[in-house]
Amino acid sequence: MRKNFKRGYRIGRYIVYRETSVEPKEQLWSFLGSFIGIACIGVFQGHYLDQSDNILLIGSFGATGVLIYGAIHSPLAQPRNLIGGHVISAVIGVTICQLFGDILWLAAALSVSLSILAMQYSKTLHPPGGATALIAVIGSEKIIGLGYWYVLFPVFSGVLIMLLVALTFNNLTPERRYPADGRFLRLIKLVAKPALNTVKRVKKST
Repeated sequence: MRKNFKRGYRIGRYIVYRETSVEPKEQLWSFLGSFIGIACIGVFQGHYLDQSDNILLIGSFGATGVLIYGAIHSPLAQPRNLIGGHVISAVIGVTICQLFGDILWLAAALSVSLSILAMQYSKTLHPPGGATALIAVIGSEKIIGLGYWYVLFPVFSGVLIMLLVALTFNNLTPERRYPADGRFLRLIKLVAKPALNTVKRVKKST
């Protein structure tokens, strides 16, 4: 019995180690991507929000950084989840704050639980979205005073910055590919191609 237990323990420990082990190159790219992504948001938002608000928002995006820079193949880290999860949760958080903001415990619980349901229903599950919804309820007066502008700035703007950094740093080497299925990059190329053709035609005509 003890021998079987020890054997199972060794196997389990080996599996867990392999699942959580990250190569040095991956660690480097994860560090660079997350550092630049968060730094850009910090500089950009620092001009508009006071220090306490900035900490709260970077805390929300900090969890996102773990996914989109450190676990790029996770379904929860893909662009659809990144954008949809934060934006949907922000809308829900602001709405709940306006309806039940006077009852903090109720507003906090509803904002998180409803954002989870909405993300599941829309197939945009992104765990940091729950924090984004909660910040809309428990943030400072300046955050709450933004109302639905909170969805556009700083949430949506911050998400776009992090996405652009992720698309850049996660595709600099052949070993890393983001998004995992490539559909998002194909969509960008599909949208950008007509614009590029227009630019080429203008250059030829001039």
